[in-house]
Amino acid sequence: MRGLVNKVVSRSLSVAGKWQQQQLRRLNIHEYQGAELMGKYGVNVPKGVAVSSLDDVKNAIQQVFPNESELVVKSQILAGGRGLGTFKSGLKGGVHIVNRDQVQDIAGKMLGQVLVTKQTGPQGKVVSKVYLCEKLSLVNEMYFSIILDRKSAGPLIIACKKGGTSIEDLAEKFPDMIIKVPIDVFAGITDEDAAKVVDGLAPKAADRKDSIEQVKKLYELFRKTDCTMLEINPLAETSTNQLVAADAKLNFDDNAAFRQKEIFALRDPTQEDPREVAAAKVDLNYIGLDGEIGCMVNGAGLAMATMDIIKLHGGTPANFLDVGGNASEHQVVEAFKILTSDDKVKAILVNIFGGIMKCDVIASGIVNAAKEVSLKVPVVVRLEGTNVEQGKRILKESGMKLITADDLDDAAEKAVKALAN
Repeated sequence: MRGLVNKVVSRSLSVAGKWQQQQLRRLNIHEYQGAELMGKYGVNVPKGVAVSSLDDVKNAIQQVFPNESELVVKSQILAGGRGLGTFKSGLKGGVHIVNRDQVQDIAGKMLGQVLVTKQTGPQGKVVSKVYLCEKLSLVNEMYFSIILDRKSAGPLIIACKKGGTSIEDLAEKFPDMIIKVPIDVFAGITDEDAAKVVDGLAPKAADRKDSIEQVKKLYELFRKTDCTMLEINPLAETSTNQLVAADAKLNFDDNAAFRQKEIFALRDPTQEDPREVAAAKVDLNYIGLDGEIGCMVNGAGLAMATMDIIKLHGGTPANFLDVGGNASEHQVVEAFKILTSDDKVKAILVNIFGGIMKCDVIASGIVNAAKEVSLKVPVVVRLEGTNVEQGKRILKESGMKLITADDLDDAAEKAVKALAN
């Protein structure tokens, strides 16, 4: 979510507007998983069940929804914009409200098919599950989210009394309706904080006291599960005067995996970039991009600078790859495997400034990687720092055809030229 009311909101809401493949260090779970989790914390959610086969669909209709005449069928992928998405098979929309006797047919057209949305990129994502939900009678739709805000150094609740469509559009059309309530991370949410949110949402009929309790329960979920983002769109008001989280997106801090084992067991690697999954297994920081120059760098700051200089010289980086300060030879080999697995990579730039990370370890890793992986693209190497002479000697004696560079600018220029050739 970008370009909103002010810099805080713009920065705060930027998460949902990016492709999911760029959200590497935050666990993202499916809608049905989020609904189940919210239910455990006392948040009102629609009755629903996730299914992965037509037999499951049939059983769910009979056992979970015996009296429902209509159901909502929602494709489950880790990306937003499903309702306006298109399946590569031609089916329009990843969310359908259908009569009971049509549920199996529409679910069958979703399962196993690729859904393309504004957040998946043109490659789309495979739908392995669909979420069957009761059809609620909604009288009002609002927007609610909790994010971590740098300016206030804590959680920030962002809400709007209009919802059901993208918050970017809402903020552009109705900027005065966007409310922001920072929460003191030490004191936690107060009744006054929750009341400010509810008053900003301005529900038409829902009990104010009950609504305040729902906001407090959502914050407790956010805090106790180490969320980085909780977004409900819409937070709906039903004809029975309840606030219900009709659709939700939750992200969690990967650094909390050690104490949120149950939640992190929900991770669906089939929905993630396989290169990022492979990198995580060997403790490498990798984010796939769309360029043609693969980068292997030590240190996040140097990696960002490397990507910037590649762009400055007219190239496009294919990834962000930080091997860290104490990478092993094995990790370097695995890094090369990941880089060369990307068909779009036409050149590789290795930029190492040895401090804790030793240049000879990187050099040995490059040589061993060349033995295991058939390097068919030019490799530009810039080494500087600890054990740099030993590293250069290892590369020279390997007999590999490498392009060496004296500094970062020289390395980026040579990588772009190598790409052109």
